[in-house]
Amino acid sequence: MLDNLVDLKIGDWVLKARVPEGDGPHPVILMVHGWTGDERSMWVFAPRLPRTALLVAMRAPYVSKHPEIDGYSWVAERVDGWSSLDDFAPALEAFGGLIAALPDHLAGDFSRFGLMGFSQGAAFSFAYSLQNRARVDRLAALAGFMPAGVGDLSASRPLDGLPVYIAHGTQDETVPIARAREAAEVAAVAGAQMATCEADTGHKIGAQCARELAAFF
Repeated sequence: MLDNLVDLKIGDWVLKARVPEGDGPHPVILMVHGWTGDERSMWVFAPRLPRTALLVAMRAPYVSKHPEIDGYSWVAERVDGWSSLDDFAPALEAFGGLIAALPDHLAGDFSRFGLMGFSQGAAFSFAYSLQNRARVDRLAALAGFMPAGVGDLSASRPLDGLPVYIAHGTQDETVPIARAREAAEVAAVAGAQMATCEADTGHKIGAQCARELAAFF
């Protein structure tokens, strides 16, 4: 299930990748962990993703500063409420540099790629897609939220035609289901081709949503 995993260090970035068999360039899916996660966190979803895809998971650039759990964050300082595009901006700039460097290390087609983010990583993936639509082939936002303050931006349809899949638990106390429903509404206004799945579960995705995730990719 997790064969062909390789560890990489590119500048300050720490990554894990699953390399498909055969010659590249392979289609690419970038997996973006949530708050307190790291480059190991997203592999639970790997069996749901195409075996032909090059999967890449990276460690976020900031220490999470959680009082009890080690891990990393896509924002330098968490805010009361929900992180905004401005909060994600430094990590987004660094992420762009990482994507530019990846073709020198992995045989993937990084001109366009899939994004799959969990929780804070889903919000980060939305933030990247809103600003880099041409690079993103499809986006899966799992147990996540839309960054705060994108209402005015969404009116210009920055996600025009992008397939977006949102999966969320109705009993999620970390990111309430209302945030996922709001994200779906904003993404639709922004032009995304929406698909959603809700399950009676907490801060994770249900079995049916996992099957739909596999079909989405």
